Amino acid sequence: QVQLVESGGGLVQAGGSLRLSCAASGRIFRINTMGWYRQAPGKRRELVAAITSSASTNYADSVKGRFTISRDNAKNTVSLQMNNLKPEDTGVYFCNINQFPNEYWGQGTQVTVSS
Repeated sequence: QVQLVESGGGLVQAGGSLRLSCAASGRIFRINTMGWYRQAPGKRRELVAAITSSASTNYADSVKGRFTISRDNAKNTVSLQMNNLKPEDTGVYFCNINQFPNEYWGQGTQVTVSS
């Protein structure tokens, strides 16, 4: 089994920054894609950013230029630097990893951006 532990959420004013981190432990063999998703109240969970094992990245259009995803393969961690946060970034952020053939999710961390 694989466990994901997230940290770094909180309350911040619009224009501020937060950094989310996620550490994977347990039966780690070869993690493929690592990513962050978010879910706002009453909305579906959506991809925010993802990074492959070769460091290719993919971002939601709404966060391009403001968020940066990175990973440390030696430590099995993935981070999301979020700058210039907006109220619409509010939601629960979930870490996600893909280790074939399984997919794992963290418990989620709340990010609240006040206007």
